[in-house]
This record gives sequence, structure tokens and C-alpha cells, in this order.
Amino acid sequence: MDPLAHPDRALAGGYWVKWIGGASNQDLGALEDLAGIYTLAGVHCLDLAADAAVVSAARRGIAWARERGAAQPWLMVSLSDGNDPHFRKAWFDPARCPADCPRPCERVCPALAIGSSGGVIASRCYGCGRCLPACPLGLIEERAQSVEGALVPALLAQLQPDAVEIHTQAGRGEAFRQRLAEVQRSGVPLRRLAVSCGLERGAGVLSGAAGAGDSPPPAPPGPEPLAAELWQRHAALRSCGFRPLWQLDGRPMSGDVGAGTAHVAVRLLEDLTPLAPPGPLQLAGGTNGGTLPRLEALGRRLGRRRAGAAGVAFGSVARRLLQPLLQEAASRQRPLLGEGDLWPQALTLADALVRPWLLPAL
Repeated sequence: MDPLAHPDRALAGGYWVKWIGGASNQDLGALEDLAGIYTLAGVHCLDLAADAAVVSAARRGIAWARERGAAQPWLMVSLSDGNDPHFRKAWFDPARCPADCPRPCERVCPALAIGSSGGVIASRCYGCGRCLPACPLGLIEERAQSVEGALVPALLAQLQPDAVEIHTQAGRGEAFRQRLAEVQRSGVPLRRLAVSCGLERGAGVLSGAAGAGDSPPPAPPGPEPLAAELWQRHAALRSCGFRPLWQLDGRPMSGDVGAGTAHVAVRLLEDLTPLAPPGPLQLAGGTNGGTLPRLEALGRRLGRRRAGAAGVAFGSVARRLLQPLLQEAASRQRPLLGEGDLWPQALTLADALVRPWLLPAL
């Protein structure tokens, strides 16, 4: 039996769950721990930065979970066809900070990436952008993190992912086709080619055009223009022989902010479902424990199980849930997965987030 077939069944059955490690996250110890816990909790896919060290760390976590009976998930890596808030890191020179600064940037950082006596810990920063407006003096910059196109084929051939995700925005059709061609040249047989898109562009989005022949739109598009963009991407995917997965990015990197962020992705699903091209529609961006009740309420109104969503992805909320346990393990100078009193607690928390989505499959 194909050990990677069960994620496809989950997509078809509407109970797919993906864990997002972060397209710019390089916190290797935490990623290994989180990959292990969320694989053991039953997620079907792990979405990571296209980075050899990151992928190796996640595979160690997967191996730990597999030893404890977990199914094999897909390993997905994320790319972008242009400037994107998911592919950046914050930076500032701590020498420029006033001695009496209350450091609001440190308080708002969900990744604990801003040290109390220094600047940004680059490996931990995943580009959420919350520190940018928090700095009272505007000292924090954003720096793009992207893979050069010429390096993509060899990198994917080295990483051998099961799936690739391309983050795109309106007006970047030509840049998307270029990135798709680079993925195709890698020769890696992919289970799915995911396309991540949404109506919100995120706080502090990097400025600048995406690629030759494209220019950024003056404002985020509505559902109809966005659907037209997705049909354009669908044609490109078909020409390359890739199977699509549409990730609807409601409110990027905000699921840990509060339960209210859950409505944005569900509303986007409602708006796009009658307009979208063929392929499973998966929720992301602001998703958390409040997402499933909202989705099921929409499904009841429409007379469709879970409103036709194939599943969900959890990113920032998945990390925030386990952050105290990650910190406790770090205080012991040990990995979370190696602490027999901590990882079962982490699994209980992860199960509470993931398991409600898996219930139809049980």
C-alpha cells in the first residue's frame, strides 16, 4: 500500500489538516519538536521553508513520531513568485534603541525572536510583521528571504518534497509561470502543487514588483478578480501536469491573535467556492480553534458538509499552543521530544486542535 496515499484520501474526504512550520522559519530545534508532535497528532502534511537544514529537522521529527505509530505525512516546501510577507525577516540595530525603550517589539513577537538585550534572532523570525508598527521610533526593517529562481530546480531535487506550495498575489501571472517552470525542471514527482493566495496582503508587506511583465495591483482584488487569477494559475498548472491544491489565505499569520481571526478564511471560502477552478479548497490564515464551528455553521446554511472545504492549515496558533512547553524544554537544555513528562502534554494540546477535524475519518 502506498504510505503517502492517506493525505489524498483526507483531501477528498474533507478532513485534511496541514501544519505550517513557516516559509521563513529556521528555528531548527523547535521545528523538529513541532514536526514530531503534530505528526503524532495526525496531520497529513508539514509545510516548511525550502531549506535543507529545516527539512532535515522536520524529517527527524517525523521519524520520532513514526516510531510511535504515526502515519507518514507529506512534506511540503514553500516558495513565492515575488515579494510576500511570508518570505521576510525583521531586522534592527539594537545599538540605535534608546536605553529607556519599553521594547514593545519584544512583547508583540509571537516567535520570541527579539532578544531582551539584542536584536532579532533571525532563525526564529517568520515574518509576521507585528513588530514593525510596534516600534515607537520606526527602527525595524523587513528583509526579503527568497530562493533565487536559478537555484530552485537543484534545491528541490536535493530536498525531494512530496508537495510544493507557491505563494502568489494578483498581477503576478507571468512570475508564477516562471516559478512553476523552475519547479518542473527539478524533475521531482509531486503529489500536489499548492497555490496560496488571499485578499489581504498582510501588515508591512514588502513593496516592489514581482517579476518581468507583472506589476502589483493598487489594492487587493475582490473575489471575482481573485478567482480569475486562480483560473489563470490553473491553466498553468494543467500545462505542466501538476494537481492543484488551493490554499485560501484569509488573514496571514494571525491565528494566535484571537478566535475572531477565524472568520476571514471561512468568508473567503464562501465567496470563492462558486467561482474557483477545480481542485480542493483548503483554509489558512487566521485559522484556529474557532474555524471549524464557523465552517460547520456555513455548511449548514449552504446544505454542504463543511461548506465544501477540503481541510485546514494551522500555523501560528499551532506554535503558540506549545510555546510554554518548548520554553520549558529549552530551560532544561533538552529537546521537547526527549522529555517524557513534556511531550505527552504537548500532544494533548495538539490533539485538541487537530482531532476535531479528523473525527469524520474515525
